[in-house]
Amino acid sequence: MNAPDAPAPTAADRPAHAASPAHASDELRAAFSEAGLHAPVTGGAADADVRIGPLAPADARQLARLIRTGTKRTLKTARALREICAGHRIELPGLRVRQGRITLGPVRVEDAARLARVLGAVPPSAVRPAPVADTDAAFVGALLGHVFPEATGGALSVSVREEAPALLDLGAIDARTARRLVRALRF
Repeated sequence: MNAPDAPAPTAADRPAHAASPAHASDELRAAFSEAGLHAPVTGGAADADVRIGPLAPADARQLARLIRTGTKRTLKTARALREICAGHRIELPGLRVRQGRITLGPVRVEDAARLARVLGAVPPSAVRPAPVADTDAAFVGALLGHVFPEATGGALSVSVREEAPALLDLGAIDARTARRLVRALRF
């Protein structure tokens, strides 16, 4: 005996994550709707420019709360990293949270050398004469690039600025790696 034909699945039967919106404006519009926020969202087919229309004050406050809640742990980690680096006299003026990652940004070669030493790098004087090693951006960058994964388990991009040889550009790390960096700097 054959089973009766099952009805075709409706939109309500399909998982919400099955089809993601095609455009950033559609994705933002859907997220606003799911959060119960009402704001006009517009964007072109190429999503070159997504615009959020006027928000009611209550919706604006709710959006601010949602953003803070969603980024709370990452922001807290960035603050802890900034504080512990300051305690080691390591200045990271470009430390920012961007797209869920913590960008360490530009850093003076001396601060990068100090960070490498605190993370357990071989003191530069044991490898090269101190005056050259502490100011040689390529050497310090390589040293930091080597010791960082050993101390945190994560990778860090380090590049020398051509136009400013006294600065290194440190890339972005995820919040988990940043928390391990904070722990490594504590001990």
